Formats: sequence, C-alpha cells, structure tokens
Amino acid sequence: MSQVFEGYERQYCDLSANLSRKCTAAGVFEGEMKKQKLSEIKAGLDEADTLIRKMDLEARSFPPNIKGMLLAKLREYKTDLNNLKNEAKRITSVNANQAARNELEDSGIADAMMVRLP
Repeated sequence: MSQVFEGYERQYCDLSANLSRKCTAAGVFEGEMKKQKLSEIKAGLDEADTLIRKMDLEARSFPPNIKGMLLAKLREYKTDLNNLKNEAKRITSVNANQAARNELEDSGIADAMMVRLP
C-alpha cells in the first residue's frame, strides 16, 4: 500500500476523532462560544473532504487488486464523514431553532410590555 495513502488515512482518522469530540462538546456551549465551535467544525469538515478526495485519487492509481481494497476503506471513511456532517447540521439546526425561539419570545415580551404602557 502507498505511504501517501496511509498518511492521508492517518490524518483523516485523527481529524475525524477530533471532529467527533468537537461535535459532542458544541452541544454544551451557547452563544458566541457555540458559534466558534461550529465554525471550527465546518473548517474541519472541509479539510476532511479534501483528505478524502486525495485518498480517492491516490487509491485509483493502484492496480485493481489493491485499488479495490483501498476504495472499500474509502467508502467507510465517506460514510463516517457523512455522519459527522449530519451531526454538525443537527447541532446547527438546534442552534438556529433556539435563536428563532428566543427571537419570538423576545418579541412576545416586547409586545406584552407595549400593551401595558399607556
């Protein structure tokens, strides 16, 4: 197997584990800290996409017997990356839903205050 592919593979596995931890941690944060963590996650997902593309190109340069094995590994990594992307979307969605809820609550409070004032 290629040392280049193995290098990309190690980088991807480290990055994937790091992103998984960040996704878990992002659920705990709120406000600006949560936005920062989500930004870090997005950057990591972009980097992971790039690594997968590089692994794909490298795997396709091998003879069929080796290529098949590498592409099977690559499919697993793509599934893993899609799971991480879905988790990031879920966290972002929860964040957006909470912001919309807060906005509605704030406007409701403001409306209630306006009714009381002469």
